[in-house]
Amino acid sequence: MVRRYFGTDGIRGLANQVITPELALKVGQAAGIIFRNGDHRHRVLIGKDTRLSGYMIETALVAGFTSVGMDVLLTGPIPTPAVGALARSMRADLGVMISASHNPFDDNGIKLFGPDGFKLSDKVEAEIEALLDSDLSKQLAKSHDLGRARRIDGVQDRYIEFAKLTLPRHLSLDGLRVVVDCANGASYKVAPGALWEMGAEVFPIGVDPDGFNINKNCGSTDLAAITSKVREVRADIGIALDGDADRVMIIDENGKVVDGDQLLAVIAESWKEDGRLSRPGVVATVMSNLGLERYLGGIGLELVRTPVGDRYVLERMRADGYNVGGEQSGHIILSDYSTTGDGLVAALQMLAVVKRHNKPVSEICHRFEPLPQILKNVRYKAGKPMESASVITAIASAEKKLGQGGRLLVRPSGTEPVIRVMGEGDDKALVEAAVDDVIDALTKVAA
Repeated sequence: MVRRYFGTDGIRGLANQVITPELALKVGQAAGIIFRNGDHRHRVLIGKDTRLSGYMIETALVAGFTSVGMDVLLTGPIPTPAVGALARSMRADLGVMISASHNPFDDNGIKLFGPDGFKLSDKVEAEIEALLDSDLSKQLAKSHDLGRARRIDGVQDRYIEFAKLTLPRHLSLDGLRVVVDCANGASYKVAPGALWEMGAEVFPIGVDPDGFNINKNCGSTDLAAITSKVREVRADIGIALDGDADRVMIIDENGKVVDGDQLLAVIAESWKEDGRLSRPGVVATVMSNLGLERYLGGIGLELVRTPVGDRYVLERMRADGYNVGGEQSGHIILSDYSTTGDGLVAALQMLAVVKRHNKPVSEICHRFEPLPQILKNVRYKAGKPMESASVITAIASAEKKLGQGGRLLVRPSGTEPVIRVMGEGDDKALVEAAVDDVIDALTKVAA
């Protein structure tokens, strides 16, 4: 079945053009109908980030859910991982996060979580899609069975307490100077609050949302501001979250970026030493650097790769029993604590290692030297360029050129008509040549 609405992370698009009030209302009705099981009073918890369009989408979702008899609990701005956790702990039938993550303010999205706190399966999303294109009028609640909606207080405090409890009780961040960039997004209150309560001296930036400035020149996808602030205040560390705080990037005391691959290495090795790894390995995507794979292999851990997307990482973790996984982009999933990526929790786990060893972040977080990695894109108009004989030949030739010491990945984008070509290996010039050969072949057939 072709998916019309759901992508790799919920439904996402331009607010009021793709993500319209009409669509949000129908999503509320369709999801509510599917999760309206049993005789109990059903309820859904709805969180959001700070985008202007969040008000419109929230109101439409409330209308949809209440029209099929579900009560609605509204949290206001709160991180995506908090929605998953609260849906489970508050015994909601469904959790919803209104967010487009690291996208600009004019995009928005709808992410759905089941009563177990995990994002919905492809099967359930397909069931919702089928209802979205059908007439739901006969499945609406009777007048006396309509749902109610109310705003609830204290959820931000609950999430702060949850985040703190992922660390040993005696651990304090006293003495650490921490810059935290909340991307003018969902974590603008909880992240600085949690770090301050843990004892750190906190320098918050990106904490003045106005509906338009989420992810704008700030956050985990634009590190210039936090790098400058770390140097200005001579901080020990910078923590950059994205708009819904499910991913994180770190800046060390020298202003150098620490990506998700390095964080996975730090956390995995620490948990291995403590006997906390459920299996001797880490789950990551095909984009993670070969340097990470070699480093983990050197300490007796396997790197298990999945397609790009945190949902695929989580699916593999759940299927095979791993409890550490993530992406190079900073989605770090620690399933002992969270049902999805949690930027704040991942940062706290790393800070625990810093405090334990009493060493600078630059020493703790640079576990391996990444191999040269080249990523280039080719846009195409139509057809299937990767099935061209000349492209297939170019790919085979490039793979042979890189040999056993390198990797080549050629894949279509899941969101736009683009072919992405990634190569990596010990010899940067060789990698560039291999990638360029494939790019040239694709360009000729994509024109």
